[in-house]
Amino acid sequence: MKNSISIQIVSDVSCPWCIIGYKSLQAAIDESGASNTVDLHWRPFELNPTMALEGQDRAEHLQQKYGGTEEQMAANRQAIQDRGLAEGYEFKFPKNGRVYNTFNAHRLIHWAAEFGLQTELKLALFDLFFQQGGNPSDEAQLLDVVAAVGLDAESAKSVLGSNLYEKEVRADQALSQQQGISSVPAFIFNNKYMVSGGQPKETFINVLKQLDEEAREAV
Repeated sequence: MKNSISIQIVSDVSCPWCIIGYKSLQAAIDESGASNTVDLHWRPFELNPTMALEGQDRAEHLQQKYGGTEEQMAANRQAIQDRGLAEGYEFKFPKNGRVYNTFNAHRLIHWAAEFGLQTELKLALFDLFFQQGGNPSDEAQLLDVVAAVGLDAESAKSVLGSNLYEKEVRADQALSQQQGISSVPAFIFNNKYMVSGGQPKETFINVLKQLDEEAREAV
């Protein structure tokens, strides 16, 4: 596959199916030999836009949002962990885990695109939340992650202390609403095809093949 492929990924750093879907997509890209032709761009989606700064107990939050028994929630959590391991990602769900607002994390992800490190920061923020039990709304933790991926922490601190990228993030979120995206992840290929959810690798391979065939026929 030699034709350039644009992939926009609408997701939140606190969405387990988003990292699962990304891992599945990446496996498809690698298997299809399209690594050098894919242009990835991450778009924001807030699962909990009204969440207070201190966050909320994860179990309490899930119960209020989705309902279900403790046994059902445990089964869902185990299904996520099993699928994650199948895709090469280990989830760690602490007993007293919390859910947080992610708006500032999305502002930094938008900023990181200017330096070609958007994917690196996004993946590190997934790890912060899902593997380290961290808080993606806490400034100190965000700055530690920023520095760890090679971005300038002082510049990031300036972003967080201002309203920079707020309009851009809100505009991206509005675009997703206009496109009918109400859940994540959503993968948009060449502004033409959309794949929703943490689909298996084969689904993404089929889309990549379709795009490659269309590009060849257009020559």
